[in-house]
Amino acid sequence: MKKEYDFSNAKRSAVVPQKGKTRITIYLDNDILDEFRRQADNAGCGYQTMINETLRGSLHKKQQPVNESTLRKVLREELTCRFQ
Repeated sequence: MKKEYDFSNAKRSAVVPQKGKTRITIYLDNDILDEFRRQADNAGCGYQTMINETLRGSLHKKQQPVNESTLRKVLREELTCRFQ
């Protein structure tokens, strides 16, 4: 590695945009961001990637309306777990 580099003929270049992604500014609660960073470190990936995957998964989930049979099933499962 040189001690000095000559940048006198250097030219500024445009930032190369990523296809399919847009840079935004978003405010998140500190505890949420800390948790994403912690989980991303444990998983060995970037926290922004993890946030993106979580948002994508949330968008693709189809919420089914709660009907009587669904409610009975959930209650039965919860009561079984609590009394075992």
